[in-house]
Amino acid sequence: MQTSRRDVLRYGAAASALAATSAVLGRTHASPRAPLKILILGGTGFLGPAIVEAAKARGHTLTLFNRGKTKPGLFPDLEKLQGDRDPKKGDGIKALEGRAFDVIFDDCGYYPRMVAASAELLKQNGSGHYVYVSSISCYAENDKVGLDESAKLATMEDPTLETMGDQFQYYGPLKALCEQAAADKFGASTTIVRPGYIVGPGDWSHRFTYWPARVKKGGEMLAPGTPDDPIQVIDVRDLAEWMVLVAERKTFGKFNACGPDKKLSMGQVLDACKANTPNDVKLTWVSSDFLTKNGAGLPIWAPPTGETAGFHTWSNAAAVKAGLKFRSIGTIAKDALAWFEEQPEDVQKRLWAQVPAEQETKLLEAWHAEQKG
Repeated sequence: MQTSRRDVLRYGAAASALAATSAVLGRTHASPRAPLKILILGGTGFLGPAIVEAAKARGHTLTLFNRGKTKPGLFPDLEKLQGDRDPKKGDGIKALEGRAFDVIFDDCGYYPRMVAASAELLKQNGSGHYVYVSSISCYAENDKVGLDESAKLATMEDPTLETMGDQFQYYGPLKALCEQAAADKFGASTTIVRPGYIVGPGDWSHRFTYWPARVKKGGEMLAPGTPDDPIQVIDVRDLAEWMVLVAERKTFGKFNACGPDKKLSMGQVLDACKANTPNDVKLTWVSSDFLTKNGAGLPIWAPPTGETAGFHTWSNAAAVKAGLKFRSIGTIAKDALAWFEEQPEDVQKRLWAQVPAEQETKLLEAWHAEQKG
């Protein structure tokens, strides 16, 4: 049950400064009159396919660049260029030479050297707009409530490191360095998207999906903290559709892509899950102090105190102003559960491994004993 500790470290890590795009935050231009030529670096994981579907629905022309190892048969109707983000490996990014695109979606850039290489080549080719998918992890602090895109970003001691670290402690800093690498090459024509937890159908991490699946399982269920604890998630389809809109409108700047538009609580999440799958589930709310004392982490949730007090409270006002919209938490939970139930047994086992049933039972027993004592 240590999964969420890694998540907190990963999504709350420090990162380095991005100044190149700050002057153009939220600057928007008219929608294009013709279909866009879009390049997706990646395109076969989780967010990538959602972007493809959203862009195809809008009539845009798509090209994918990746190693051809993940779901190689996906989207047989699209142009596919094969290579490696690391220009030092194999043919590297040679397949991109001489190619220009109206918009590049980079949702698989993790190391600044590699982002810089692809951005530089594509800019030299005459490409117009670089949309880099970063992370809410890029901020230095999570202890303040309601911060926006101007919040402090931190550096890492050695920016040349190309490892996430054994606790993902470099994930956030590297993401911010990647932001800067993209902005250094594309300048004012850069959009930085900083999502929090991306959830919904196709989420192989199962972090959010655990909750509707666990509610449906029924019985006494450990619920973390209090019903009022804040939660921020964004459905992958909402994020993808908005990113295509950003491309069409040529919206540049930095955006926290967190959802929803109004405050969401852990209680509301679980109520939505219960509404979708009515059964005999009984929620037992266990304090954050008890969970911390017992080294228990729960997916997505983080204590709304101390160093994670602001973790699920980032301001998304800039993104909402730029057109980001959200489907209801009930729809998100329902669709995520429906997708999960279609998966084979080995995939479903990975969800339950996050919070093994025997560990949940032991925690509940210890909690009840403490309350009686």
